[in-house]
Amino acid sequence: MVAIREHRFPFLVKVHNWNRFNVNTGGTLVEKCCHFFDLMNLITGAVPLRVMASGSQDVNHLDENYDGKVPDIIDNAYVIVEYDNGVRAMLDLCMFAEGGKNEQEICVVGNYGKAEAFVPESVVRFGTRTNGREGVEQIEVHDDRIKYEGLHHGSSFLEHLEFLDAVRNHGERPPIASLYDGLLSVAVGVAAQLSIEIGKPVNMQDILKFGIDR
Repeated sequence: MVAIREHRFPFLVKVHNWNRFNVNTGGTLVEKCCHFFDLMNLITGAVPLRVMASGSQDVNHLDENYDGKVPDIIDNAYVIVEYDNGVRAMLDLCMFAEGGKNEQEICVVGNYGKAEAFVPESVVRFGTRTNGREGVEQIEVHDDRIKYEGLHHGSSFLEHLEFLDAVRNHGERPPIASLYDGLLSVAVGVAAQLSIEIGKPVNMQDILKFGIDR
């Protein structure tokens, strides 16, 4: 089981607030949460088969108006993704949750044990079923290359370093994230948005008509 929670603040002001409407972005679960679906795909090492989601716009941007139109992007959702190796993953998104210590949490549980990661605490905890609660270990995670964390806690800087390295190697070393990785993460977001719209689970093969084999 893989669980990712993002409890954060609402979308910031953008250029002309372009991301306030689904027609411009594909929806919150596409435009923003595709990164979490990419993490799910990476952690599971498997192919997503089915997506089911529930979400709505309950709090944010309802008092905004652009050319007579009120924003329609969701601000909270639960998304479950089923994979071809039997793993299930869940995203818990809330964008009016400023009153918490951590903005992002990842929890991975298997038959051997459990691992958790917390941002911005930069803490990882892990333990085994055999050793139980008393055997849980905790480590603090830091990367000396990061001098200023910013809102993405240094990940944007590291991403640019990796991209620069791939360019300088003239394609001899492929990028960490491939074109396929990006496509699949966005497709999961599309399936989640559609699931909310129709109130039913969505098969990934209906989103990617050409197939999703790695």
